[in-house]
Amino acid sequence: MENIIFIFVLQLIYVPLLALRTISMVKKLRVLTAVFGMIETLIYIFGLSIVLSGDLNVLEMIVYAVGFGLGLVVGIEVENRIAIGYTSFIVNIRNRNNDLINELREKGYGVTLYEGEGRESTRYQLDILTKRSKELALINLVTSYEPTAFIMAFEPTRFQGGYLEDLMRKRQRKH
Repeated sequence: MENIIFIFVLQLIYVPLLALRTISMVKKLRVLTAVFGMIETLIYIFGLSIVLSGDLNVLEMIVYAVGFGLGLVVGIEVENRIAIGYTSFIVNIRNRNNDLINELREKGYGVTLYEGEGRESTRYQLDILTKRSKELALINLVTSYEPTAFIMAFEPTRFQGGYLEDLMRKRQRKH
């Protein structure tokens, strides 16, 4: 029974690390990828050696598989909480809302405003880049000013130049 609980706990640690390593690798975070990979491998070898040592117990194999599945859920939740990376938001609104734009800029968001032609009238598009950890705050701020705003979000894989890069350079000089 001890082995079954131990195997389950190892999987709940191993699989989230696997998820974090994969996400770090996709986002080109080399050091983090290497650290997660080393820890993940140690746990994997240790857990697998327990499962494969001695008698091959069917219950242990099932617990290993169930732990893997639940570990995926835990890994997704952990990644959502630490929110590595950035999100780009495209916000379409009907009227030019200077109060919203000023509030966004005061809160440190880089905002670019575009005017375009919608089906029925002129539309305004805000292009906003933010850390993933600030997504919900940004959505709440936008909808508090513009409850009917059309909001799209996507994760950029790379960016160069602009407001955010300048801000990051200033922060790096301070440290």
